[in-house]
Amino acid sequence: MTMPDTPGIDPTVPPSGVGCADCDAAGGWWFHLRRCATCGHIGCCDSSPAQHADAHARASGHDVIRSFEPGEDWFWNYRTQSYVDGQELAPPANHPVTQPAPGPADRVPADWQRHLH
Repeated sequence: MTMPDTPGIDPTVPPSGVGCADCDAAGGWWFHLRRCATCGHIGCCDSSPAQHADAHARASGHDVIRSFEPGEDWFWNYRTQSYVDGQELAPPANHPVTQPAPGPADRVPADWQRHLH
């Protein structure tokens, strides 16, 4: 089913990678991943220690994100704080199913649950 165009969503832009771009740059880790529906930036979710997806939305003005988790296809608008409808985005739709959450495995502390928001 084709969804109508949604403001803030560019379905042609691929994701920036398979992990949180900012966590990867800083040597951090994430709980779940979110994809900017405007530019494809992959950031970590609001439960993650660094909350890079939200920070990206505030800094860029790109309000709409999509889950980048396998089996999830929902969109969220940070400005309105609500779920929104969106069309299919350029592949891939999620990080590799072999990639653990939290991840990446070699950077997740043993007490990772204590660091979640």
